[in-house]
Amino acid sequence: MTRSPGDRGASALPDEGRMTLVEHLRELRKRLFVCILATLPGAVAGWIFYDQVAEFLVGPFCEVRRTATGQCQSLSAVGLLAPFNIQLTVSVSTGLFIAAPVWLYQIWAFVTPGLYRNERRWTLGFLFTSIPLFFAGAALCYWILPKAVGILLSFTPRDVQNIVSLSEYLTIVLRLVIVFGLAFELPVFVVILNLAGLLPAHAIRRAWRWIVLGIMVFAAAATPTGDPFTMFALAGPLFALVLVSYGIAALNDRRRRGRSGEPDYDALADDAVSPLDDD
Repeated sequence: MTRSPGDRGASALPDEGRMTLVEHLRELRKRLFVCILATLPGAVAGWIFYDQVAEFLVGPFCEVRRTATGQCQSLSAVGLLAPFNIQLTVSVSTGLFIAAPVWLYQIWAFVTPGLYRNERRWTLGFLFTSIPLFFAGAALCYWILPKAVGILLSFTPRDVQNIVSLSEYLTIVLRLVIVFGLAFELPVFVVILNLAGLLPAHAIRRAWRWIVLGIMVFAAAATPTGDPFTMFALAGPLFALVLVSYGIAALNDRRRRGRSGEPDYDALADDAVSPLDDD
């Protein structure tokens, strides 16, 4: 895609937008290095406050399995290295979670060299929407965890004691939190693609069946618990967010047609005859 230098509001791609494969790899390495540096302080904080973070993560499980004495039973750490590995995993995950604004921006910064100068103004909009949506998805995940844990434990036979591995439980929880947070970024990218002129609203509307199927498949594959409740807890908000992003895309397309003076081709019948230009 090329634009002439005389295009209003945009010029040719900047020099930094023309990058060789090696330059792209160097740029990716730099962005990854920044993400790692941003994760380290949070990981150190997660290591220092490991007890508080672990208690917070185990809270949904204990809410379901708390006994009459107030103790949380059936969580165990198996193996000599298990406690150390669990603390390391929780610390690194804490660092990733705290550094979410940084690595979300790095993802955007890796993409922006290929955009036009007038399109880079979307950076603030991307950050102001993607960061709250990420934490909203993580919060929703934590909110539904007790219900999901209760459903999964309900399949245990009556006379069988289910001793859950702490490592397995934390792995599932941390993965769910990240998955929910990233899934909530979907509408941001849909709107950005629409603003860039790559994804018109009518294309979203015509592909609604595939969108529904894709969301259900993604929700089923991304949720490690495998229970229908968690799957629909992720798929439901995604459907709502896609509808919101479609509405924004439709409004943007209408505004764009109003400025250009083009007719609304989506409103025309398939067998309608287009007017001929006499010039």
